[in-house]
Formats: sequence, structure tokens, C-alpha cells
Amino acid sequence: MKTITERIRYVGVNDHALDLFEGQYIVPNGMCYNSYVILDEKTAVMDTADAHFTDEWLANVAEALDGRAPDYLIVQHMEPDHSASIAAFLAKYPDAAVVATARAFSMIENFFGKDAAPNRVTAAEGSTLELGRGTLTFVTAPMVHWPEVMVTYDSCDRALFSADGFGKFGAMDADEPWDDEARRYYIGIVGKYGVQVQALLKKAAKLDIAMICPLHGPVLTEDLGRYLEKYDIWSSYRPEEKGVTVAYTSVYGHTKEAAELAAQLLRERGCTVALYDLARADMAQAVADAFRYDRLVLATTTYNGSMFPFMKEFLDHLTERNFQKRTVALIENGSWAPTAARLMREALAGCKELTWVETPVKILSAMTDDNRAQLAAMADALCF
Repeated sequence: MKTITERIRYVGVNDHALDLFEGQYIVPNGMCYNSYVILDEKTAVMDTADAHFTDEWLANVAEALDGRAPDYLIVQHMEPDHSASIAAFLAKYPDAAVVATARAFSMIENFFGKDAAPNRVTAAEGSTLELGRGTLTFVTAPMVHWPEVMVTYDSCDRALFSADGFGKFGAMDADEPWDDEARRYYIGIVGKYGVQVQALLKKAAKLDIAMICPLHGPVLTEDLGRYLEKYDIWSSYRPEEKGVTVAYTSVYGHTKEAAELAAQLLRERGCTVALYDLARADMAQAVADAFRYDRLVLATTTYNGSMFPFMKEFLDHLTERNFQKRTVALIENGSWAPTAARLMREALAGCKELTWVETPVKILSAMTDDNRAQLAAMADALCF
């Protein structure tokens, strides 16, 4: 348990056993499942925890309550890393009322049965709950990133309990910068829903916020404008920084040689470059950097008449997350009938506001001096 303010206690847990969050995202520094207790004239518990940590979480809640009975369990998000301990909580505290959106109550029934949470308070946009010194105001946030999501504003401590918003990968005891793991988290998990995040940011702008209490990652108490600005950039799909992501796949090393030379030439011209071998790199990190920087180079082989599988996967991740507003250059390799450049461009055809370096670099098996000259010209075109 940790004291956030006089009224708010942190009762979340750290998970250092997890290797893949949501079954796909590498989390070398673990994960935290955040939960909070508000101690007022009435008490409110903000969300629960992953099923592997139910007992630890309940012990933290009991310590924070210090003999008091909880009046409310606020359920902001029904993803199981935050909701899996609802039934155990209600078994221990059967008189507590559950506060959630109507959609969340349907999900509670799906997870725990029709008789779960018999004492219900349905939250709607702008509805309030009086705790005593503070009033909780509920703000719906559908599809950020599930349809039942809401966030909660506490008027006394001016705290925004932001559900998965403003979260990051990493346990609470991970010593790492917020930006990189928050970006990877946002782009990977929430990135598809930029329009919905923009709508939530407009609602949040009307609130006097002194701290942000997310369901993953640290409580944010300083320089909140910077975090809000990051979310505005990410959710509007604007490039965050000037730079070039070079993403490639290679079978026998020739396409790798071209990608590495492209990266070298770009750096020589003063560009920041992030270089990824998509078969070996953290795919989520490569995707995050494609959104971070304003330029992208794609290099792959023609394989079974299509793109190499890891490139196809990478482009699927980009298009699913509404990739747009970038400059893109292509490098293809093929020993016969190369089609990769055309297919990569077709894969991104639905993306908005892309600027193309018009002439792809075409390698026929191995690099030539002409190819090296073409790569230099591509670097010149990109480093404007």
C-alpha cells in the first residue's frame, strides 16, 4: 500500500512473472495492475486486479481500509487484468455497491454470471457519486479501448482515474522513462481508437486535473501538460519527432545490406534513424517508432509471390492502427518477378496523407553499384 494523498491509497500489484502482456507484447520490466482506495466519509475502491494476484490485492485493500467497510467498488474497465477479482471482492464485501456503466454490467454477467453484483449503481455520462468531502464524476470513454470504459474524476483531490489511458508497460518498480513504454503501450493497444481518445481529451480539458491515476504505470503528478500533449499527438496520428524508421526483412542478407546502407546514408545526412529487422525485433517497438517518426523506409523480398511474412504482419499492424501523415520509401528484392514494392504500396493504399518517394529501389538478388546510387538518391529525397 502507498499513500497518494490524504484520502487516496494505492493498492495495486506488480507482476514480474508475465512475459507477454495480452499474449503478444513483450514486457521485460513486468507489468502493474493499479487499483486505488478513496477514504472519505464513504469509501470507494477503484477497480480490482488480475486473477493471479487476487489474494495480494485483497490484502492491500484491507490494509488501506483499516477495518472500514467499502461502500463502493468502481469498475471502470472490464478487461480481466483489472476486473478478474470482482467476484472475490464481493464475496468478502457483499454489501458493497458496484458502480459501472450499463455495458460493463453486461460484461460482469458474462464473466461472473447473472447473479453477480446484485447491488448496482449504473453510471452514465456526467453522473456523480457523493463520497463526503469529494464528489466522483463519471465520464464515459467508449472504445478507449473497450466499449464499456469510463474514467472518474474526484473533485476533492482533483484526481482523474483514467482507466487504461496514460498507462504504460512496466511494473511500478521499473526504473525507466515514461515516454518509450507509454508510446509502445498506446500505439499497440489503443492506437486504433484515435478519434475516441480525442473525444475523451476534449472532455478532460474541461476538468481541473492535478494528478492522473492510470490502471497501468505511475501516478502522474507533475507536468501534466506534457502527457496530455503526447496523447493529443498520438491520437491525432501526427508525427511526434523528425526521423526515419527503417524496417526490413531479409532471407540471405542482401536486403539487410540494403537496409543497413540506407540507415547509414540517412544518418550521414543528419537524420535520426531507428533500424529494425522485423524477424527478430520487438514488433510492437517497430510499430511504435513508425508512428513516432515522420518518415518510413520499407525493405523486403518478394516471397511466394507476395511480401515476406514479417513485413506483411508489420504493415497489418500499421494499417489496423490508422497509419497516416508520413513519407514512405520502398526497397524491394527479388531474383525473378519482384512484386514486393507494388504489394507494400497496395497494402498502405488506404492510409491517409502519405507522401511517397516515387521510385522504389529494386534489387535483383544482390546489391549493385546502381542500387547503391539509388539508395543515396532515396536518402537525399528523405532528408529534406
